[in-house]
Amino acid sequence: MPFYPVVLHLAGQHCAVVGGGAVAERKVLPLLNAEAKVTVISPHLTPRLAEMAEARLIVHIDRPYRFGDLEGFFLIICATDKNDINQQAAVEARGYGALLNVADEPDLGNFSVPAQVVRGDLLITVSTGGKTPAMARRLREELAQQYGPEYGMYIDLLGKLRQEMKARLATAKDREVFWRETIDRDILELLRQGKIKEAEARVRYAISSTWTKP
Repeated sequence: MPFYPVVLHLAGQHCAVVGGGAVAERKVLPLLNAEAKVTVISPHLTPRLAEMAEARLIVHIDRPYRFGDLEGFFLIICATDKNDINQQAAVEARGYGALLNVADEPDLGNFSVPAQVVRGDLLITVSTGGKTPAMARRLREELAQQYGPEYGMYIDLLGKLRQEMKARLATAKDREVFWRETIDRDILELLRQGKIKEAEARVRYAISSTWTKP
């Protein structure tokens, strides 16, 4: 089945997770990281989810799922260990036109959650369409080793200097030269070593020394 990749902005969006076990916990964490408003529907929670509910990081509906619970949610994840409950919840979610993911039964939903490597604002995802999760995990681990925290730091640095870069590099050709000059191992190595000021100086030098040749 072909897929269309998107990156969702979930800040402030109401999302529901049906289930309170280990799988549900894995689904909840990325939603919270995306600043979504998360409701978990389950009579039982993992210790970590229980802590989140106690801290009011999530809303906990302390009972089994019932038809009608999912009205008004933008995104819904069905993650119980009971197939019949997942299927019932999926039917309701589809009726509302919500974004729907069903753990272990991707064909019942309309999106899948890829394996992720997060480095600040850098997000790298790997998806096998739910067919081989082990392969997705393996590739995620390899990417995590290749792209360390310094990449997120580099993006933050460029964001800090974005307006200066746009003001001084007015043409597409200038910006192309700039990216060639700055995305290099030397700057990344400086960031890896925690030499933030030195890395920033290198980027500023690239901005000031870049120009369009006649």
